[in-house]
Amino acid sequence: MPEKKLYCEAIMTEPGGGGINVARAIAKLGGAAEAIFLAGGHTGDLLQQLLSQANVPFRAIQMRNETREDLSVTDRHTNLQYRFVMPGQKVYEDEWQKCLQVVEVLSSIEYIVASGSLPQGVPDDIYARIASIAKKKNAKCIIDSKGKPLKLALEEGVYLIKPNLNELSILAGVNELKGEEIVTAAKDIIDKNQCEAIVISVGASGALLVTKDIVRQIAAPPVKTKSSVGAGDSMVAGIVYSLQIGKDIIRSVEYGVACGTASTLNEGTGLCNLADVENLYDIMSKTRNEIGEKTLS
Repeated sequence: MPEKKLYCEAIMTEPGGGGINVARAIAKLGGAAEAIFLAGGHTGDLLQQLLSQANVPFRAIQMRNETREDLSVTDRHTNLQYRFVMPGQKVYEDEWQKCLQVVEVLSSIEYIVASGSLPQGVPDDIYARIASIAKKKNAKCIIDSKGKPLKLALEEGVYLIKPNLNELSILAGVNELKGEEIVTAAKDIIDKNQCEAIVISVGASGALLVTKDIVRQIAAPPVKTKSSVGAGDSMVAGIVYSLQIGKDIIRSVEYGVACGTASTLNEGTGLCNLADVENLYDIMSKTRNEIGEKTLS
């Protein structure tokens, strides 16, 4: 209500941002991932402190400006969530170049995840440059972004992308994709050797996996959602973690959907909890066994 004092419950302060959330979720699943990010000012210090408390390995590159802080507010009466995304301050060339340098010196890595929107000052081809580094290291690059940064990364070539329907439509150059057009657009990207797999996020409905040989709709178990913040990042974390431990792409995306769904059971940006993930994945496995496997090609 405008012009009124709105009394709130205690604030939950958590580390966030695309790649940071992926690393946090992987840690919750029992895996290990190192978060690489820019940090500046008091909020940058707090971000590092919170990640240390969560036992998430990280490398923070110092920046001149303050790390941005976003805010999500849930109305208890309606269960509606409002997200306030603050403008990020400028990142200078020497700062984002240091990020690339850190990635370049990494050794013995299987996967590199580049995730999130780009702050002012960072070039649109930053993810394409990371994809190029991944190739040199024989690492699989996964991109979770949108617009020109995603398009340029695809032109360089990556392993997997996770667009939603709107983002896939933009890549296809149309206003909206429907029905078989969705698979056709995804296959076109794959046929151009721009990536090997596309996981199209369809919110509460789960995800659509498309590869050269597979088209698989993966339904999410129905749950009562508390917050959708970080659900997509939890999905990416589940996919990467599963691939790393040797699961095939279908089972990995199923596990990712379980992780994304589990994330919605928690308030704020709590992400997924392992017990919830395992319970939901077990439900999905039983459902799959009951209805049988079906893979389209």
